[in-house]
Amino acid sequence: MAITSSGSVDGKTLHIRMGERFDFSAHSAFRAAYAGDRPSFETYIVDLRETHYMDSSALGMLLQLKEHTSGGLRSLQIKNANESIKEILAVANFDQLMQID
Repeated sequence: MAITSSGSVDGKTLHIRMGERFDFSAHSAFRAAYAGDRPSFETYIVDLRETHYMDSSALGMLLQLKEHTSGGLRSLQIKNANESIKEILAVANFDQLMQID
């Protein structure tokens, strides 16, 4: 499971790119991508361009990231999700909690 994260040059955005599977096996790497000694960002983008599978533990991890971003001007965006993952997010009403593109 390859998860990469990088901050923007201006230090305002953290871009997290997920691998093919977003499930419990990604928990430690996903948390390390945004927590710990990392600085706070205004915008967090989770890029699901390569993700073909997502389970309920991934929903929990997104909620943890949402809690991390709550407060101030921080926002959480999900980008490049395929139609089946968008459907999972919609059924779970995540479109009410975060921006899904």
